Amino acid sequence: MKILSMIQPWASLFVLGESKYETRTWRTNYRGPLAIHTSKKPDKAACRYPRVQELLQKHGYSGEDLPTGVIIGVCELKNCIRVVESNETWAVLEDGRVVSGIEFLLGDYRVGGYAWEVEGMRTLKEFIPAKGQLGLWEYPGMDH
Repeated sequence: MKILSMIQPWASLFVLGESKYETRTWRTNYRGPLAIHTSKKPDKAACRYPRVQELLQKHGYSGEDLPTGVIIGVCELKNCIRVVESNETWAVLEDGRVVSGIEFLLGDYRVGGYAWEVEGMRTLKEFIPAKGQLGLWEYPGMDH
């Protein structure tokens, strides 16, 4: 299974369903099962944003107790959509969809970047310790 490493708190907010897109500066042609891994070091400044704290608290987390260095969820990567227009509160994707509100806040919607669209996100019952890597990587023995 392909794995994508993400920094906390963004990884947990993605897996918990607070955002439906993961934004990246690069695209992938891969479509299919995708697991989400949390990097060892969280973005401590992002964990202090009041809106992020509020979203984490809704799920029983704080910026201090987020899981790190583990695979926390699985989903299906369905699409990789280019960002074609962006300003301070909204963005437009190449298929005409507009991203705004919390979704916009939780991503990096610079023109030329990509929104990775997923379906069927679910949190693993038991997190799997793993060392992360850049890009998409494989974890032996990981089933969907």
